Amino acid sequence: MHVPDGFINAPVSAVAGVVAAGAVAVSLKGARRELNERTAPLAGLVAAFIFAVQMLNFPVAAGTSGHLLGGALAAILVGPYTGVLCISVVLLMQGILFADGGLTALGVNILDMGVVTTVVAYALFRGLVGVLPRTRRSMTAASFVAALVSVPAAAAAFTLMYWIGGTTDIPIGKVFTAMVGVHVLIGLGEAAITALTVGAVIAVRPDLVHGARGLTAPLKLRIDGELVDAPTAAPTPAPAHRPTKGLWATGLVTALVLAGFVSFYASANPDGLEKVATDQGIDKEAKDHAAKDSPLADYGVKDVSDARLSGGLAGIIGVGATLVVGSGAFYVVSRRRRAGEEPAAATRTDEKV
Repeated sequence: MHVPDGFINAPVSAVAGVVAAGAVAVSLKGARRELNERTAPLAGLVAAFIFAVQMLNFPVAAGTSGHLLGGALAAILVGPYTGVLCISVVLLMQGILFADGGLTALGVNILDMGVVTTVVAYALFRGLVGVLPRTRRSMTAASFVAALVSVPAAAAAFTLMYWIGGTTDIPIGKVFTAMVGVHVLIGLGEAAITALTVGAVIAVRPDLVHGARGLTAPLKLRIDGELVDAPTAAPTPAPAHRPTKGLWATGLVTALVLAGFVSFYASANPDGLEKVATDQGIDKEAKDHAAKDSPLADYGVKDVSDARLSGGLAGIIGVGATLVVGSGAFYVVSRRRRAGEEPAAATRTDEKV
């Protein structure tokens, strides 16, 4: 659902850019409470993983494909504020390096694919886990529903922005019906990917899943037909920081394989927005991307004639670039958190003395 330049007029794009910049600023502040020395590298990995999976367009209808948006996945794994930043990093890398998503429409894309999907998905996820049994299955199911709803929500948000600032005169009802209809189908794919990924991470490291924190239910025993709380044994002291290298390495290898190899088999059909734009005439005022001559434009390496090799190299470069930029940004944010905590701790020590 990467909006290109020319779909939304300049004034509305500018306003969307300001709102998106404000959301990123708020997210930077909020992410300081979500990130620490363990989760900062994982947040960079989440961004790189989402970049990789977004290359895997899957067919959803005749002549139409879809791809992961990632807002729900990022929010559940690393937190809503960090999730907005993850998607923003992905969109920035895609726009600058791969000419995917207009540069003047960057604010529109961050607002739509980053903010709307993350906020809607995480709010729904937290609401569901608050009423469902606190189990891994419940959290996986809540992830599925949250991701499913987030995609048509983003489609509706795009329709609203198009209604306000669209560059072509198309009946908004037709745009809304077409956008939401096809993105409900895409949402099913998003939901499956999100639920499988969240379930897999919870299975091995639930302590690293932001949405799973504090959700462990007490063990129940059935006695005389009634469920009662099991006696609690003295907890075994756990290491202050369980190593995350294994999970990080596994995630990175998975992302590289998806982007470098599996992406070659992705559907070549236009995604939901591209298909609707062509069918409804939204793309009449579309403009060439400012980075259309980039060496990596359209997810291929310039002057590499073999399509498989070109696409694979581009995917690997994209994963690496997203990982470096994302990890660096999240490391800085987590450092600022620790810097803010240390003076407070020193003040408390001084008061005790």
